[in-house]
Amino acid sequence: MTTAHPSLSPDEIERLKAPARRERIYRILSYFSPLLLLLLWEVAAQVALIDRRFFPPPSAIAGTAWQMIASLELFDHIGATLRRVWVGYAMGAIPGVLLGLILGLSAPARRVLGPIFAALYPVPKIAILPLILLIFGVGDASKFVVIAIGVFFLMFYNTLGGVMQIPQIYLDVARNAGATKFQTFRRVALPSALPSIFTGLKLAAGSSFIIIAAAEFLGARSGVGFFIWASWQTFAVSRMFVGIVVISALGYLTILALEALERHFVPWAKH
Repeated sequence: MTTAHPSLSPDEIERLKAPARRERIYRILSYFSPLLLLLLWEVAAQVALIDRRFFPPPSAIAGTAWQMIASLELFDHIGATLRRVWVGYAMGAIPGVLLGLILGLSAPARRVLGPIFAALYPVPKIAILPLILLIFGVGDASKFVVIAIGVFFLMFYNTLGGVMQIPQIYLDVARNAGATKFQTFRRVALPSALPSIFTGLKLAAGSSFIIIAAAEFLGARSGVGFFIWASWQTFAVSRMFVGIVVISALGYLTILALEALERHFVPWAKH
């Protein structure tokens, strides 16, 4: 025997459709809001509401970017920056995650080593760049190290926080089931901390591009940061804006890639 359900009124149907309709509107606005900003910028520059010497119109910036793309100059700088970021990022992220997991599971290690990390973390990473340049020189090694230091602390504290939030009962169940420390590490701590780890990865990605831009200002002959600085020195404002847009786009695309990986490896997390 089937039970008949009363039909929905038009008003109720519209009310049910409203959230989906709003979501479509928000998505469209998210696509077009940057374009609207660029349009307002272009108009303001063309009618002299803003000083074109300092804020050239997007059309002029796009023309400069096209010239740099056609000459392959832009790709050389992007390649140098990405190489430095990827190597430094890996150098900092891997030990940061491992130590965060270890200290999160070990109270004695946390009590002994925690104060050391807490004392080192507030030191501005760019402030120690001159010291790193003295030790490692002005080549890529110094760029790797300064990025690795910045990434390490973000990964360490995000991973540590993720492990510390694991309900104690999960660890007790694993221990009572006879799990070894490595099994607890791999099957309980790591999966539970993955959402926090990916949060750290995204934060560290943004910080990496901030750090490399500053590092390339001071000691580099290539890279996006270098040509931003060189453009400032010669008052080539359009080229400078190209560099700013490129470094922003690289960071944004990196975060999008990490979000795609997060959806794959952490499907249970809220995205």
